[in-house]
Amino acid sequence: MVQAKSWILAKHFDGFPKDSDFKLKVEELPAPKNGEVLLEAVFLSVDPYMRPFSKLYMKEGDVMIGTQVAKVIQSQNSAFPVGSHVVSSCGWRTHTLSDGKDLTLLMADWPKDVPMSLAVGAIGMPGLTALYGVEAVLQAKKGETLLVNAAAGAVGTVVGQIAKIKGCKVVGSAGSDAKVAYLKELGFDEAFNYKTVSSLEEALKKAAPEGYDCFFENVGGQFSTFALQQMKEFGRIAVCGGISTYHDAAYQTGPYPLTTINWKQVKIEGFMQSRWQSDHPQGLKKLMGWYKEGKLKCREHVTKGFENMPAAFMGMLQGENIGKAIITV
Repeated sequence: MVQAKSWILAKHFDGFPKDSDFKLKVEELPAPKNGEVLLEAVFLSVDPYMRPFSKLYMKEGDVMIGTQVAKVIQSQNSAFPVGSHVVSSCGWRTHTLSDGKDLTLLMADWPKDVPMSLAVGAIGMPGLTALYGVEAVLQAKKGETLLVNAAAGAVGTVVGQIAKIKGCKVVGSAGSDAKVAYLKELGFDEAFNYKTVSSLEEALKKAAPEGYDCFFENVGGQFSTFALQQMKEFGRIAVCGGISTYHDAAYQTGPYPLTTINWKQVKIEGFMQSRWQSDHPQGLKKLMGWYKEGKLKCREHVTKGFENMPAAFMGMLQGENIGKAIITV
């Protein structure tokens, strides 16, 4: 028997999450049966999508959703030998019994000098989200100008670097001077702190007077309204998220800039990385290749201790992290 801990959604979030919305559960797990494996979490991920997904797909009492890198510590499944590492969507758990259906073995040729935590970061779901958004949705081309907001987060940092690899001019918006400085380190052509500029509209114009061909949208709200006005004719917008609206009690309505969209012939497309599930192996190899070549740099915001997962989650939603927010057990 193994003592397993998990974080439960005790109460649906009303506005911004709070400590009382979570409850720590402890239980004993038996040894795995035929076809099963017992996993032990090594790195856990907290991501913005968990906030809206919890409202749509979870009920009170469910284990918080999420992905982790886990080690197989007991196995009755030959596909997952003891000692191997997997990426699992089993949520906020220290230990999990699995039949293997929801598990993905870590890349067989994962280099020993590359942190395995990147499998839930730049060489995992966030990296794939950035890759498909830039390549498949925006189809960014050399010489074009790309704008990304929440640019210092897990997805935004990768978006900007991929766009630079493609030969784009890249403009990033972030919420602190330290984040802006980091974006400059990554090679962003322009970056600004949206919290301190006197006019968001003027900051967008100054960063790219010629306008934007591509906009990778992570924030929503007022930022979207201003950014849309700066799009070039036939511009493309990839809607990845809208973190500024996730805590609203009611959905935001308006403005409805249909005339701008029409006259500029702007294409707006929402997307999720799961659409390209069959392309994941090749996408991960591409991301790993860029990382090994030094073209893709990664910073992690590490929280130690499974007991601190709610705090790490809330901190990420408040923008405390630069790069990927992870928890080590």
